[in-house]
Amino acid sequence: MTNYAKWALLAALLAMPAFSTSAAENNGETKQNTASSVIKTVAQSTTFGGYVIGSASLNNQEDAVHSNFQLRLARLYAKGKIGDFAYQLQMQVNGIGGSAGEKGPRIVDAWGEWQHFSFARIKFGQFKRAFLFENPMNPWDISFGAYSQITTKLSGMSDRCGEHDSNGRDIGIQLQGDLVPTADHSRHFIHYQIGLWTGNGINHADNNSHKDLMGGIYLMPLKGLKVGAWGWNGRYTSSTNITVDRKRWAAGFAYDGIFTARGEYAHSYGYKVSDYNAENNTWKNSNKSEGWYIMAGAPVTRDKRLRIYAKVDSYSDYLHLDYSTTKNIYGLTAEYWFMKNLKLQLNANTINDKATTHKGLDGKYSTLDLQLYWRF
Repeated sequence: MTNYAKWALLAALLAMPAFSTSAAENNGETKQNTASSVIKTVAQSTTFGGYVIGSASLNNQEDAVHSNFQLRLARLYAKGKIGDFAYQLQMQVNGIGGSAGEKGPRIVDAWGEWQHFSFARIKFGQFKRAFLFENPMNPWDISFGAYSQITTKLSGMSDRCGEHDSNGRDIGIQLQGDLVPTADHSRHFIHYQIGLWTGNGINHADNNSHKDLMGGIYLMPLKGLKVGAWGWNGRYTSSTNITVDRKRWAAGFAYDGIFTARGEYAHSYGYKVSDYNAENNTWKNSNKSEGWYIMAGAPVTRDKRLRIYAKVDSYSDYLHLDYSTTKNIYGLTAEYWFMKNLKLQLNANTINDKATTHKGLDGKYSTLDLQLYWRF
């Protein structure tokens, strides 16, 4: 090897550490820039917000608290979409932690959905169950101060079976999509959804090997009109290891146009956890329940700020007993929208609770509540 070659090799060896350090620094800088770019993209694609609903209420039921002020709901959310992937995180921040039914602060939504194909979108995480029209609706949009009884009792909000308060949600995976578009592709004639859920409600791990199968199909023959049917084959296992069936079906319609109208019927087969007698391994009461509601309303001013709604809401917690357990609610609501994100709602209800009357208590009474809705 010539002296020139030796000096060239030595220079190359001396340069390698400096080159490696420079390359590592550049590589690190590239990774840092990439991470920064991803964070920036997520931040720019995410919307943050929340809403609050407060109420003041009166009732004339004997032996009851006749007036009350409460914070009905306070929620914060983050949602967005990056490419074909949509996501949402929503938290309820009011209530008391560790309260009965677990109604304190908690995560209510935590899901992602791949939306590349409109006819086959895949959603996974914690989200609303595929049952009833009213269940997935935001409290802002139901037009009354509370959900209907079948939505509350038979879609997993404060479920009759004994499941903890889950706001109509569970953990699972769902396939949904829209089929048969109109000629101008402005809407579709058919929507479907089907999925598997743990059956144990939100923020709880599964504790049995059964998965709840739920699904529904909507026909949309006219703009604003939906006619749908749902099925639910599920089981719930309590913390005390008592398992009950949840076999349910429902059907209904919903219209939203120059006026609003909605009606649904639901039937349930399955006992309550509280109806089990461990001493002799038997069940009391009936394992069947059903309910229905119908509502309608419309704006009554030209600017559509004042709106009036009426509803009949009926639910029977036990069928085929020697006495009725039907609770009927006749409601009238007026709401005034000051602006898009602020409204005031007055709800008046007359209630006839036959199960309460059967127990010798006051089952015929009226309620009045004023609710303020605001969001940001």
